[in-house]
Amino acid sequence: SFNMKNATEVTAFVLRGFTDNPKLQIILFFLFLTIYLFTLMGNLGLIILVIGDSRLHNPMYYFLSALSSVDACYSSVITPQMLADFLSKTKIISLLGCAAQMLLSITFGTTECFLLAAMAYDRYVAIYNPLLYSVTMSPRIYVTLIIASYVGGILHASVHTVATFSLSFCASNEIKHVFCDIPPLLAISCSDTHTNQLLLFYFVGSIELVTILIVLISYGFILLAILRMHSAEGRRKVFSTCGSHLTGVSIFHGTVLFMYVRPSSSYALDHDMIVSIFYSIVIPMLNPIIYSLRNKDVKKAMKKVFGENWFVNKVYFSYKN
Repeated sequence: SFNMKNATEVTAFVLRGFTDNPKLQIILFFLFLTIYLFTLMGNLGLIILVIGDSRLHNPMYYFLSALSSVDACYSSVITPQMLADFLSKTKIISLLGCAAQMLLSITFGTTECFLLAAMAYDRYVAIYNPLLYSVTMSPRIYVTLIIASYVGGILHASVHTVATFSLSFCASNEIKHVFCDIPPLLAISCSDTHTNQLLLFYFVGSIELVTILIVLISYGFILLAILRMHSAEGRRKVFSTCGSHLTGVSIFHGTVLFMYVRPSSSYALDHDMIVSIFYSIVIPMLNPIIYSLRNKDVKKAMKKVFGENWFVNKVYFSYKN
């Protein structure tokens, strides 16, 4: 379905990845396998908790479960291919496979961006005007916001995937990366990539600007609400909930801005590979920890759903606020 008429010179790509050292590849294989398993357990566990505990049946946790589904999918688009490449000598990915990986990774990355903004708006509504929360954040509103986040991610990904795979790849088919991302593919194209670089800068820049503004404005109003509170317990609870979200937002947006919203002359593929691994593989593992460890409702739901077993007590309930 993509316009690939000018890409017929290359039918497959080679993902060079981190290293050619066999011993180091084995170490990296087990490292990223562990991260991937923790990512799946953490994110799927949160989704199960939200479904299984009626106390978590509210917009805040629906947004969190949507974020967990995105993180699980985001990591699954990239990590299995990377793990297979660590054990393979060829490290080949087909042209269509590369396009599919790019389309899905950008879709889930952009969807996460929009969901984080929607979560900030949800916290603003809940804290600044709690009496109207159930009306303002009705099912029609939060379901629309979640669906719109996915649609926005698909549209954004489609633009970049079509634009990238309309280029000609004739000089080299070796991608200095562990997955099919835009900058390393532009680096090996023998076409003029000026338009692609502008698309990358303006589209990603616009999405980042809008979503960060939504977060900043929402938290500006939340800060005003906190200053009006007379209860120390109320302030502590708000800081705990919002602090987790701000931590997740800061880590995610910081790495995305560093990766994409800058001049192409400053690209350093080795450094970029580490940064992109961080936001696409490490952050999806961290999000369940960031959003659950200081959340009493999640801890109670965990206790209810999984029971009083040793693992839950040691790993989750030993954490003190």
